[in-house]
Amino acid sequence: MKVIETKIPDVKILEPKVFGDERGFFMETWNEKAFREAGIDTQFVQDNHSRSVKNTLRGLHYQIKQPQGKLVRVTRGEVFDVAVDLRQNSPTFGQWVGEYLSEKNNRMLWVPPGFAHGFLVVSDTADFQYKCTDFYAPEYERSIHWADNSLKVTWPLDRETSPIVSDKDGLAVLFSDAEKYEGDAL
Repeated sequence: MKVIETKIPDVKILEPKVFGDERGFFMETWNEKAFREAGIDTQFVQDNHSRSVKNTLRGLHYQIKQPQGKLVRVTRGEVFDVAVDLRQNSPTFGQWVGEYLSEKNNRMLWVPPGFAHGFLVVSDTADFQYKCTDFYAPEYERSIHWADNSLKVTWPLDRETSPIVSDKDGLAVLFSDAEKYEGDAL
């Protein structure tokens, strides 16, 4: 597995080795020992899978308690995936990382606990799968508005296209008004 650093050191791009031939391919998407050696020493308690149509934007979600670290990947289609650092004592607090994840590049993104997370579907459809380090806790879930100008996330949308968002995400608060994550830099 190849580990690629991002501008936020705790967020990592992971490229598994893919073995393919005329029958198809094989790749290892989780190996506790290999990930520990890459600096990701965690346990996962929940796996999720979503399917979305083009221009669907999900996020930016986080939990103020029971923060979830997420190992995310796309098994069909392509998304632009974003992680925003919410750890108030972090030197990268308020900064974001965005990466394209697709079934073609097989990249995964490690989003540690303490980050808001979201993605935009750029293909006709996308299957998005992720492992979580803690359980979903709806009472602690919060959302930051995807178009918050203070974050300056550069979503790959043209000016004429509005993303498809849930009612909850459409009503999300600005970063400056967001309820703070109850944690520290990891």
